[in-house]
Amino acid sequence: MLIEINKDTPEYPKLKQAVEIMKKGGIIVYPTDTIYGLGADALNPKAIEKIFKIKQKPISEGLSFIIPDLHDISKYAIVPDTAFRIMKMLTPGPYTFVLKASKLIPKQILPKRQTVGIRIPDSPVCIELTKMLGNPIISTSANISGQPYYTDPLEIEKELDGNIDLILAAGVLKDDPSTVLDLTNEQPVVLRQGKGDVSKIL
Repeated sequence: MLIEINKDTPEYPKLKQAVEIMKKGGIIVYPTDTIYGLGADALNPKAIEKIFKIKQKPISEGLSFIIPDLHDISKYAIVPDTAFRIMKMLTPGPYTFVLKASKLIPKQILPKRQTVGIRIPDSPVCIELTKMLGNPIISTSANISGQPYYTDPLEIEKELDGNIDLILAAGVLKDDPSTVLDLTNEQPVVLRQGKGDVSKIL
């Protein structure tokens, strides 16, 4: 099912519909401040398995997730002081931060390094979904692993239909993924240069 949503001022009933689906272990597609994301309750192991199956992605590669702010980040990751200062400077925004995971994170999300990717997007849709769900939501591109990103929700519906319970469509987005920063050590390392500018911290 595909429904249109305003990505700047998202309509509450549409957000609620998406949240109810995730609470039942379902999978959604949603717009972020970069590209479309494939989403589910990040603390639901069965939903995580569905995501890996849709992505055709090895479990060993792990997944990222979205939280609404830095308030409860210590629940999900080990955050050194330097990393916290960098995240405070750059959030909300188009960045994925790689940190050492806490014990709360389901093992299915974690790669062998036991790290987790965390996003706090500059996106009302993302932030409201996580607040309403009460849990982080999976943040991974809405495509088959290793293939080009889908930027058009109609294309996503065509390619992934049958595996997705709901697509929140906000028009065609730019093919511009997040910048990935490894903050597990004192010096940040850019793992992928994307939309986010890192000139302030390097």
